[in-house]
Amino acid sequence: MASADSLDKGTSVPFFHRGFDVEAAVQAPFRMQPGLRRRAADAPLLTPCRPGGRHLQAKLAVLGSAWAACLQQQPGFDALPALRRLAAALAQAHPAAWRVQGGTWQALQLGWSVDSTSGMPHPSGGPAAIGEVLQTLPPAWRAAGLLALAFEEDLALLDGRSATLPWLAVALPSHWRPADKIGRHFAEVHAPVADNTLLLAAGAHLMRLVSDVDRWERFVWTLTPHAGLDAHPDRCVSAWPADPSAVADAAHWRSEHQTFFPLGDGLALFGIHVATAPMSQALAAPVHARQVHAALASMSTAVLTYRGMAQAQPALLHWLQQRGAACT
Repeated sequence: MASADSLDKGTSVPFFHRGFDVEAAVQAPFRMQPGLRRRAADAPLLTPCRPGGRHLQAKLAVLGSAWAACLQQQPGFDALPALRRLAAALAQAHPAAWRVQGGTWQALQLGWSVDSTSGMPHPSGGPAAIGEVLQTLPPAWRAAGLLALAFEEDLALLDGRSATLPWLAVALPSHWRPADKIGRHFAEVHAPVADNTLLLAAGAHLMRLVSDVDRWERFVWTLTPHAGLDAHPDRCVSAWPADPSAVADAAHWRSEHQTFFPLGDGLALFGIHVATAPMSQALAAPVHARQVHAALASMSTAVLTYRGMAQAQPALLHWLQQRGAACT
């Protein structure tokens, strides 16, 4: 698939995340399972936002109007030591985009910096809109807010010892509320997931694994009538067309590249990179349409209902079958 950046430029390049492994991620029969794979030690650590980019604009809109819904911290948890380790790692991985100088965090491409102790923001030629959003945040959240704006991924801290999420900066969730997940055990977080037996059985082991030494990743995908990156259930109201002939035109492919980066002390960064594109663009290749058709056809009623695709499944399968039969 094309990156979200290519969508910004109006191209028609097939859209898959960088490194999206279609063979591994789109399988039939479909199963709700962890699907973790080890990530190379030199793989990119997060994705810097570019000025004017789709992710930056979406995050600015959310943080500017609903920051309290996406910035969450468990009472009594001090995120700053882990975030400082993360900030240092990002400065090493992306020296052109991020710098740590003393206690100051600098988003070089965005033209703003924040004192990580006081929360005081400082402009260095960046857009005024970024400063306005930072000023709306409580001082204790401004450094984390700049970090969230500087990279396309949503960010969370995962505690492998307690299997909980004690800190979240999630502006672009996929139909879930960050406030419902903060401080909850892995089993509670995933309790609403349909056909979740495999996920829950592996939960404690997975949390220890991703917070240990190695880096890990997984991919998630769905089809939805919602085109935007922000799909918070209180901010996103979308429904499939009642007319089956209009379903394919309304359908969008939504995928997440989830990455896990150990930060020490039993904690790990959980990064969530969201991407969306019209289904017709995302699945332009017949081979991809055939794979998604097989996976979608094998989904249980519970999974289809959980993912909001039960009504649209017949029309989606019809379109995928036609696209899959097309000559390459």
